[in-house]
Amino acid sequence: MATVELINVSKSFGSVEVLHDVNLSLERGEFVVFVGPSGCGKSTLLRMIAGLEDITSGELRIADVAMNNVMPAKRGIAMVFQSYALYPHMTAFENMAFGLEQAKLPSDEIRERVLSAARMLQIDGLLDRKPKQLSGGQRQRVAIGRAITRDPRVFLFDEPLSNLDAALRVDTRLEIAALHERLPETTMIYVTHDQVEAMTLADRIVVLNEGNIEQVGTPMELYETPASLFVAGFIGSPRMNFLKGPLADAHGAQTYGIRPEHIALSRESGDWQGRVMLTERLGSDTFVHVDVEGVGRVNVRVEGRTDISARADVFLTPDPASVHLFDAGGRPLARRE
Repeated sequence: MATVELINVSKSFGSVEVLHDVNLSLERGEFVVFVGPSGCGKSTLLRMIAGLEDITSGELRIADVAMNNVMPAKRGIAMVFQSYALYPHMTAFENMAFGLEQAKLPSDEIRERVLSAARMLQIDGLLDRKPKQLSGGQRQRVAIGRAITRDPRVFLFDEPLSNLDAALRVDTRLEIAALHERLPETTMIYVTHDQVEAMTLADRIVVLNEGNIEQVGTPMELYETPASLFVAGFIGSPRMNFLKGPLADAHGAQTYGIRPEHIALSRESGDWQGRVMLTERLGSDTFVHVDVEGVGRVNVRVEGRTDISARADVFLTPDPASVHLFDAGGRPLARRE
């Protein structure tokens, strides 16, 4: 039985339809990430599941029960917001206990739930502090702890890491992954525009574009077999090289796609000859941007350090097994052997 099921769900704001006939089934215990560019409808879809936005048409079911007209508090969900949404005048303990107090749970049970969640998130030493005395990462853990205390069937995360700096994003991402391991029966739905978060956290990724689902699959399914030009360009970092003209024509395609990590670079020989325009050294990886005559500008990923600099002449060889071909509509074509 699916924990969350969306059946022909659409959403309009006035005459503007922002989500179009979304059909999606999420199983109990899955970690599913909604990903896509700004304005694609991913946060709106999450808010509809939470009950914070009305569904214009279609049906939402949670644990096989229709939820369209059910109040948010009765849906068995808990939501973690981008902005933490903590009460500034309350301590961390009081913030985490507030929803349970509203539900009139016994004080002993409230205390046990809060302490259990705090220990899980390693914030049990911070429970007497108010939000202004906490770092951004600590505030986000309090917000997550508040959600845990409700013992929900479904966790909803709305871009929870976007307000954190790079180091804290990595740390908190690891904590969320560990939380999923500790709560294997709880379905988690996570919204982000960051495809690295999506690839590292998700059991399955839902890629949205302009209110439509482009593809649903595991991270590696989306990476290896993208269902469209959009997905191919959105999943993977750095993004896939998209080349047109004679190269694509020779393969019977509108667009020839090859990822930077699937191109070999040599000083001696290769399929394509070009001149280096820019070298980006990032420590463990180097990105070499090469202008290839008759092909176009190609980005190549090289492991580790390289002494190749701008204006050097080099040769490139794409891996034939890793080429992606797309038609004029951006849909994949079978590769020619």
